[in-house]
Amino acid sequence: MNTFGRKFCFTTFGESHGKAIGCVVDGVPAGLEIDEEFIQSELDRRKPGQNKFATARKEGDKIEILSGVFEGVSTGTPIAMIIFNENQKSGDYDSVKDLFRPGHADFTYFHKYGIRDYRGGGRSSARETAARVAAGAIAKLLLNTLHVKVQSGICAIGGIEAKSYDFERVAKSEIYALDGNVEEAQKEVILEAKNAHDSVGGVALVQVVGAPAGLGEPIYYKLDALLAEAMMGINGVKGVEIGEGFHASALKGSQNNDAISKEGFVTNHSGGILGGMSNGDTITCKVYFKPTPSIFLAQETIDKEGNALTCNLKGRHDPCIAVRGSVVAESMTALVIADLLLLNLGAKVEHLKRVYM
Repeated sequence: MNTFGRKFCFTTFGESHGKAIGCVVDGVPAGLEIDEEFIQSELDRRKPGQNKFATARKEGDKIEILSGVFEGVSTGTPIAMIIFNENQKSGDYDSVKDLFRPGHADFTYFHKYGIRDYRGGGRSSARETAARVAAGAIAKLLLNTLHVKVQSGICAIGGIEAKSYDFERVAKSEIYALDGNVEEAQKEVILEAKNAHDSVGGVALVQVVGAPAGLGEPIYYKLDALLAEAMMGINGVKGVEIGEGFHASALKGSQNNDAISKEGFVTNHSGGILGGMSNGDTITCKVYFKPTPSIFLAQETIDKEGNALTCNLKGRHDPCIAVRGSVVAESMTALVIADLLLLNLGAKVEHLKRVYM
């Protein structure tokens, strides 16, 4: 499926080396001010070719709004946005036309559909995530009106972990590092992998501040389950932690429970979510990205007929997808929160009375 969300939902379209990529965002309430400069600034954070820690592919990622906005505000109808691809080098992929690149979706796409767009991975390319960031920017504009803030940063690269988290410095960092004390070491790990024609993995931390209590539906549309789905749907993500995450399995209940005082929760091991619903505390989510599968080392593989071959890749690729991936994770989180905010409007009769009586 290419659509995410129920009330605030979006559908993306396009391929890495196609003419364009884009999205249609549906469920946006009428009257929301649509700041195109803000949407563009979000895309600029994710766009490729900005420094030596990212792919050299140069894309302007200029957003164009096609519908759903009139005189600067949303009309309540679907908002369609498009980004034209500008810098494809499809010839770089001629050598992999008939073989499966290790670590990529080539093998599974071919066996599912019997056909695949081998140019940069086609639909399976992370290029598609630019459309998610555009949709996420619309969600953020809605959240901003409710004073809900979504932020992200890199907390680990190649096993080098941040000891402290400073979201204010992220925008000043080339790799969106949360901890300035380990940033240079994290950069060195990325460049070492790049110079060795290899890649490295990393971890992004996403936080939501100001979300009201009660977001999330019982049993089958829980906030933590939806966040996990949103994060695992991002290219290269192999693990998600909410709050204490995996470490919670090593704790006792007396250690993991968050005591409640008159001022609020004393700790936040739950990551701001209890029973699948937000509890009003900061929502925290760690997102684990695998190393970029596109590396420039010889690898064993097979072709479509099952013949053994050696794969030697060309092209332009991120040495660490976690860096730009953190922006995508932030955008997907904003989309989740916006969706649940709208769903929550029908949770109480008093909500309906405020509108209709």
